[in-house]
Amino acid sequence: MSVKITAVATQLPPYTRSTDEILPYLKVWLSGQEERFQRKVLKLFANAGVDRRYSIMDAEEVFLKTSFEAKNEVYKRETIKLAEGALTKALSKAKLNAQDIDYIITVSCTGIMIPSVDAYLINKLEMKQDIVRLPVTEMGCVAGVSGMIYANNFLKANPNKRAVVIAVESPTSTFQIDDYSMVNIVSAAIFGDGCACTILSSCEEEEGPEIIGDAMYHFYHAEHMMGFQLTNSGLQMVLDKEVPEKIAEHFPHIVHPFLAKHNMSIEDVDHLIFHPGGKKIVQTIEELFGELGKNIDNTKGVLKDYGNMSSATVLYVLERFMEQNPQKGDVGLMLSFGPGFTAQRLLLKW
Repeated sequence: MSVKITAVATQLPPYTRSTDEILPYLKVWLSGQEERFQRKVLKLFANAGVDRRYSIMDAEEVFLKTSFEAKNEVYKRETIKLAEGALTKALSKAKLNAQDIDYIITVSCTGIMIPSVDAYLINKLEMKQDIVRLPVTEMGCVAGVSGMIYANNFLKANPNKRAVVIAVESPTSTFQIDDYSMVNIVSAAIFGDGCACTILSSCEEEEGPEIIGDAMYHFYHAEHMMGFQLTNSGLQMVLDKEVPEKIAEHFPHIVHPFLAKHNMSIEDVDHLIFHPGGKKIVQTIEELFGELGKNIDNTKGVLKDYGNMSSATVLYVLERFMEQNPQKGDVGLMLSFGPGFTAQRLLLKW
């Protein structure tokens, strides 16, 4: 059974600021802190490799001392809007309507809502009443690829069906106003908000890159490295400084056996569709693949233009490749990392 990616669409939230525009807000937030520490934080933001960030809240609201409940209400209201926008765009690209979708997967980790966002979309767009739902809430940055893996497995077992995967995230909702730890600051420096939707199909007549392989890889004894701690003030980021080093250590096990399983090597891969976790992770990946003549320009470009939007980010990278119309026969390796610690992969062929 052939499963293809027929469309990818993205939706940005209404508020945006360049890094230069954010720095004055940081200076106010940092007032009262030791001067050397203030300079370090401002330098970190300036050198994060992110030129612009988008948010469901304007900067004044992000830096206000609001409750977890208040921030989560904004998350709920705005993520529904973002998800509807991305889904509507993707349906338009694929020349489909909402009733054509058989399986809906929504992924998010930066807020809490029950029912999940897919329930709202089903009602707003009057999708099929027997549509199969799968909300995924606890897989972090890797969930965009995870959702596509779940969709691929569903579609391989069900011919002539279609699935949507919607990744919608607001990391700015998790910013901790009273937390001056480097983890909170690094998180604020590299993350931004965004939403993306991709449509997958097992209908023979529909076109797009085919998924020819998928797999998950789990790092042992690395649960502490990435995630969120639920506190009275909200979701507090957990991010170990050793993440880039751990990724580099495991990269040969993540990439080469997966490709060998499909009778390929890294030399056979034309496009690297990698999640931009942050500047250090991007640099690590570039060092590993640069000597092989591979570039990750689209990954770097997405980080620069939007920041790390958690699970949605790799779909922004995928959209750029789709718009560049790779040649027939080209192979793409899609890769994300996330809490657990885990790496998840898709192998695509145009």
